[in-house]
Amino acid sequence: MLFSPKEKGQGLVEYALILVLVAVVVIAALTLLGPSISNIFTSINNSL
Repeated sequence: MLFSPKEKGQGLVEYALILVLVAVVVIAALTLLGPSISNIFTSINNSL
């Protein structure tokens, strides 16, 4: 066996923490860049 049950649970927790960190970064990026992206899409829509 490569992992004992204790280490397997620890690995799952580490993956969960990484997933949460990525989610927080994506949410922060969308919050900061959301208005500028919206303006870009609005200008594209108006030009069409």
